[in-house]
Amino acid sequence: MGFEKEASSSSYMLPVPPVPREDTPLLGHHGRPLSSQTKTFANVFIAIVGAGVLGLPYTFKKTGWVFGLLMLFSVAALTYHCMMLLVYTRRRLEALQGFTKIASFGDLGFAVCGPIGRIAVDSMIVLSQAGFCVSYLIFIANTLACIFNHSRLILGINPKTFYIWSCFPFQLGLNSIPTLTHLAPLSIFADVIDLGAVGVVMVEDVIIYLKQKPALEAFGGFTVFFYGLGVAVYAFEGIGMVLPLESEAKNKDKFGKVLGLSMAFISIMYGAFGALGYFAFGEETKDIITTNFGKGLLSSLVQVGLCVNLFFTFPLMMNPVYEVVERRFCESTYCVWVRWALVLGVSGVALLVPNFADFLSLVGSSVCCALGFVLPALFHMMVFKEDLGRRELGKDVAIVVVGFVVAVSGTWSSLMEIFAVKA
Repeated sequence: MGFEKEASSSSYMLPVPPVPREDTPLLGHHGRPLSSQTKTFANVFIAIVGAGVLGLPYTFKKTGWVFGLLMLFSVAALTYHCMMLLVYTRRRLEALQGFTKIASFGDLGFAVCGPIGRIAVDSMIVLSQAGFCVSYLIFIANTLACIFNHSRLILGINPKTFYIWSCFPFQLGLNSIPTLTHLAPLSIFADVIDLGAVGVVMVEDVIIYLKQKPALEAFGGFTVFFYGLGVAVYAFEGIGMVLPLESEAKNKDKFGKVLGLSMAFISIMYGAFGALGYFAFGEETKDIITTNFGKGLLSSLVQVGLCVNLFFTFPLMMNPVYEVVERRFCESTYCVWVRWALVLGVSGVALLVPNFADFLSLVGSSVCCALGFVLPALFHMMVFKEDLGRRELGKDVAIVVVGFVVAVSGTWSSLMEIFAVKA
């Protein structure tokens, strides 16, 4: 079970691009220069840091700040461990069986489990990436409504609904671009805005905390454990990019160290952002922390900047969805109607979800738990089954079991929160 070796083309015939098959890798190598350790560090940071950070202060309000920090660092450590399991699994397959086309998570799923493995990975990547984009639209709509309209109707329409549909035609245009090359400058601009906004929010949090010093709770109880865990898993989701990033690393022997340093830095930033946000507003902390700052010029600029960031990140995050769907249903050819239908579907789901942080928890608990924990441990266990000792085997089994339990329990907990809000 695995990739077949292709026969070399004859010297007098032009190579004809093959029709994509189940064993055709989603990502190919095109002679791109390899990344230095610094660039690898930056790429890991960009791949992981996203909108999930904005829901951490609200999560800390529910879980308590001590419990939230412990949960956040634990999820970071486990995520790093599972990322390295994927790297080790690919290296073993390439060393022992001569695989040369394992360029993505889906390719690894096919190499280990055949078509079922690829379908499982592809389905979860589609759900998780689309889920990220749903959360982006929720954030943009709720933030703009808070800044400009608050509770007033716009043309007789709810502000959130108005802003989501206002984004729709522009997203159709951005998502119609066949290549992401033209979006690269916008992506860099959006990342700079994101970092600047996070820095400004943290400084504002410190100033507000020193003035108000609200009552804080260290532990929120076990009932919110799975809810907080879902948000933390969502915040660190980026496992689908690990294998491509490792492939592009110049010094692969030090990739694990660079990945670990990047995860540690992100963990500290996340912990500081979540704790400071909760420290500043206490029980008044809202699901999107930036809406706590009112309508001052600085806070409005920060919120609009974050909206711009997520607006231009939307087509980048949808790209893996298009790769999978067009590969399966359009023979890997560009199809604008499929892309527009997917954007419409994501927009429709965003209209139905009332709370930003609740949706983060739902996506993190369900899809991201399986994608980030269960599948890496399962693939590692299947490939290394002849060499694992009891301790290593026990670790993999424990991660699979715990990941499954957390996925089921967290999904249930998140759905209860969402329906409670609707009620």
